[in-house]
Amino acid sequence: MTSFCFIPRVIGCLSILVGCEESQAVCISFRRKGHEAYSCDLQECSGGYPEWHLKMDIFEALYLMKWDLIILHPPCTYTALCGNRWYWNSPLRESGIALCNNSYKIALSLCDKVALEQPKTIMQKYIGKKSQIIHPWQFGHGETKETWLWLKGLRLLEPTNIVSGREHKIWKMSPSLDRQKLRSKTYPGIAQAFANQWG
Repeated sequence: MTSFCFIPRVIGCLSILVGCEESQAVCISFRRKGHEAYSCDLQECSGGYPEWHLKMDIFEALYLMKWDLIILHPPCTYTALCGNRWYWNSPLRESGIALCNNSYKIALSLCDKVALEQPKTIMQKYIGKKSQIIHPWQFGHGETKETWLWLKGLRLLEPTNIVSGREHKIWKMSPSLDRQKLRSKTYPGIAQAFANQWG
């Protein structure tokens, strides 16, 4: 059983759950703003701060406490549109849909401020129309990766540093054991925008 205790450090400090995040990019960005943010994933974290990481099922973490903000990054391997060729009629797709759908709906029922992040995905069919489309090149990274956001109680994310480039590096990434993990990492500029604009 996981031991957990949230003690606010300062007035205005938010309790933030970043679900399905092993990289800790978003968690760290909010921590730098003075908030009590925790990453959560079944994997060990790779961000270097295990004391800020809840190694547990997202459905357990959602009920740990009353969160002020929940940001979800459910695995998209089986729900992304680019996976239609392989997973369109697969049990893996069904499990991916269930994880995304159920975690998002529970978060909505528990918290007044919720963000769900997914690449181009089939999930609009199950959770409704997306709130916004963003790309890394709007936040200081010269790359394209169409990312969809569903937002509750949060304003649309504003671009912070529009740059040239527009290279689709994710698509060109070579096969490797870590390819799936590397493809899913949040860009630092986007993580910083989350913290600055929603924190």
